Amino acid sequence: MTVLLDAGVALVNATTPGHDGTDPVGAPTGRELQEAVRHALTRDDYRPTVSPATAVLLADVAADVRAVYVAAGSGDLDAAAARVNDLLERTDARPRLTHTETGWDLHFHGPDQTVARGWAAGLAAGLALALGSDRGGRLGVCEAAPCDRVFTDTSRNGGRRFCSTRCQNRVKAAAHRDRSRP
Repeated sequence: MTVLLDAGVALVNATTPGHDGTDPVGAPTGRELQEAVRHALTRDDYRPTVSPATAVLLADVAADVRAVYVAAGSGDLDAAAARVNDLLERTDARPRLTHTETGWDLHFHGPDQTVARGWAAGLAAGLALALGSDRGGRLGVCEAAPCDRVFTDTSRNGGRRFCSTRCQNRVKAAAHRDRSRP
């Protein structure tokens, strides 16, 4: 599940417009979108080939995944669950045990083996597993205005509020300046 949530965060943050810290971010297009999707899905032992059509489909899924993080981050787990259920239905996510070097792994695939359908189904299933466990409240959106990048809180105490140390430090420095003013 962690790999799927990490990939979902990377995909959302790489392909959806908004703000990264204080910097405006546009939605990539064309070759830049393909590279953003490829980079978001790349893992130590996995480097996908991303066609233009795959990139567009997964960017559309990323917008849906962002909506799940926004709903969960605001505490509306009912809305997040409804969005995940819609994603599960649209992707036709099917669980499958696959044997790897380390043993059996649970994977989720769509009705075909394409990169786009496989990842879309996997992302939907990862979010479903998170919402159906104690991780549902750990899907969030950065609280450092204007940043709107998403994150999965993996901290021990579940108190993460920012997408990065950079945003956390920016908010803490601003709070310190405010307290220090006469």
